[in-house]
Amino acid sequence: MIVEVDRVLVSTDILTEPFCCDLSQCGGQCCVEGDAGAPLKMDEVMAIENSLDAVWPRLTAGAQSVIDRQGVAYSDPEGDLVTSIVNGRDCAFAFSGADGCCLCALEQAYIEGLIGFRKPISCALYPIREVSLYDGMVGLNYNRWAVCKGAIENGRRLGLTVYRFLEAPLKRRFGSEWYEQLKLTADEMKRQGIIP
Repeated sequence: MIVEVDRVLVSTDILTEPFCCDLSQCGGQCCVEGDAGAPLKMDEVMAIENSLDAVWPRLTAGAQSVIDRQGVAYSDPEGDLVTSIVNGRDCAFAFSGADGCCLCALEQAYIEGLIGFRKPISCALYPIREVSLYDGMVGLNYNRWAVCKGAIENGRRLGLTVYRFLEAPLKRRFGSEWYEQLKLTADEMKRQGIIP
């Protein structure tokens, strides 16, 4: 089922499915599994390029080599801009933290106050995937992936659904007012018994 919230079509799975990332369970596999980089907007490519000096020391030699050769992004087979990847799978900006968990060099530099760009919005919104539709509308879908099994169990345990867990990135992408409309829509759909 789909619901529209101010020109954004939202899959109701986002309103109902339990989810809360648990890096101790997955180790940040979403940054190093797959066959393409994270989707990017053009302004994000520029922000990443402007952040390279701050994140460069954290990048692996392989990542530095890929970025030297092709830049921070490339066009995937569908023609979409995505982050550069290493060995056909690992995001170039992924690095191993002290506990062995995969972390984002961009986000770590942001947390440390070294750069003003946090990380691509597509990464922040995961497991939500955004698609561009007609007439400026966008769609939000819930992307199910086996590596997120721990996040589903954690969300169930904590009573968090996808949109509640992703409140901050949804506000970053669409604004606080839009997020409040989303919450009101979800509450009303629950009240009417349309969703659990």
